[in-house]
Amino acid sequence: MKTITLVAVAIILAATALTLIDGSNSKEEDKKMKTNKLTAQEEQVILHKGTERPFTGAYYNNKSQGYYTCKQCDAPLYRSEDKFDSGCGWPSFDDEIYGAVKRIPDADGVRIEIQCANCNGHLGHVFLGEGFTKKNTRHCVNSISLNFIPIEKTERAIFASGCFWGTEYHFRRMRGVLETTVGYTGGHTENPSYEDVCSGKTGHAEAMEVIFDPARVSYEELARLFFETHDPTQVNGQGPDIGDQYRSEIFYLDEHQKETAQKLIDLLKAKGYKVVTRLTPASRFWKAENYHQEYYDKKHGTPYCHIYRKKF
Repeated sequence: MKTITLVAVAIILAATALTLIDGSNSKEEDKKMKTNKLTAQEEQVILHKGTERPFTGAYYNNKSQGYYTCKQCDAPLYRSEDKFDSGCGWPSFDDEIYGAVKRIPDADGVRIEIQCANCNGHLGHVFLGEGFTKKNTRHCVNSISLNFIPIEKTERAIFASGCFWGTEYHFRRMRGVLETTVGYTGGHTENPSYEDVCSGKTGHAEAMEVIFDPARVSYEELARLFFETHDPTQVNGQGPDIGDQYRSEIFYLDEHQKETAQKLIDLLKAKGYKVVTRLTPASRFWKAENYHQEYYDKKHGTPYCHIYRKKF
């Protein structure tokens, strides 16, 4: 995408940046989370690496929308959209929330054990190459190691702050963010390609769509993260990425989002920032090519032009 490779934090959270971004929900704070009291049966599985009997767990057939957390420490682990029926008798997932699960060699010398990255609680095992889904991965998890948090309502937001790789990198690590998609919006060209947008003739900005749980994170918190992970004073560019497609812009979906964004802009201007961020009613969002999605996570890199700086 750019001439320099990017990417910025992992749920092992690149120390300072993520500690600042997520405040009380940073990785360092997560380590200080209380440990929930476990029953003897839960201890047998979570602490002593036992296994519940197949087809008996509470979440084996659960098809509700929401996310799964660690029974011992409440850290988010899996999303419902990554759950599938493998017929194995235990909840199966083909992906985890980024950085939430760690893999270690099992004591049997054959399998790969999976643990909560926050508290080291035993979850189950991961198997590769079985062909159940396109991701070719199966996290076989004990229901007893999990809690389920249903999502009654989700909301949507769209932000543009330069290279969408870096924008997405930070938002994927924000608590309450359920899904991110990078793409193009704000222009006049139908179904644009990356090459079209780079030409500067489409009017589109590189942008990111966020689906979030308003019970866990507010739109204002997301907008603050937006302003604190890019330079909102740079016109038509971000760092070395120059062009209208790299502009700073918030595409609001309702008056509440518009008023919230304007309030934050006014606060920044009062602090001396010459904010040029545009506020624009949201229009159609065009998803970018697959190789752009979750780019930094795939490349194990970090962003060079999206660095967290506290502004509020």
